[in-house]
Amino acid sequence: MNRTQGAAITAVALALLFAGGAVTVASADRDQAPATPVSASADAGFARDMAVHHQQAVEMSFIVRDRTKDEAVRRLAYDIANTQANQRGMMLGWLDLWGLPKVESGVEPMSWMGMGGSGDTGPLDGALMPGMATKTQIEELRKASGREAEVLYLKLMTEHHRGGVHMAEGCVRKCAVGAERALAQGMVDAQKSEMLLMADMLKERGA
Repeated sequence: MNRTQGAAITAVALALLFAGGAVTVASADRDQAPATPVSASADAGFARDMAVHHQQAVEMSFIVRDRTKDEAVRRLAYDIANTQANQRGMMLGWLDLWGLPKVESGVEPMSWMGMGGSGDTGPLDGALMPGMATKTQIEELRKASGREAEVLYLKLMTEHHRGGVHMAEGCVRKCAVGAERALAQGMVDAQKSEMLLMADMLKERGA
């Protein structure tokens, strides 16, 4: 065997050894299960809390659609209800996928952000998290109609979005799951845009 043949055999052997190692590493990557968020994680806390937060936005949006004939408000309400219902479904689906409860007893809302849940008048009136409307405010919306309902809805939803943006920004900082962080950032961008729109709509209504 001459020097050239020996070098060629050595090169082939090294290539096979490298390829074998690469296959082993790739197999190890495939076999390793992805980390699943635990119940006390920011990922799980955000999914639970924002699902509740979104549900109220959906409720208020359906209420105002029945209380006004204004097409701009009805269109906004439909968009918010549709978007947040879909996002809520995604977050509840993640909790199912992770094998985690949708409700964690003994855990206060927003604890994953290092704060307890509190609305303007406290959780006893239904405002569990920042921006959420109280039960009293929801009833006022149900009883209102026309321009009064429009203005009340726009004001309540603006505060609701402000609280939602605060929560979503917390997830962007704290959540470990990339898809959830991306969803949270999408919420921040969309709800900030809707807040600007609602500010203009309130001005148009002299509020």
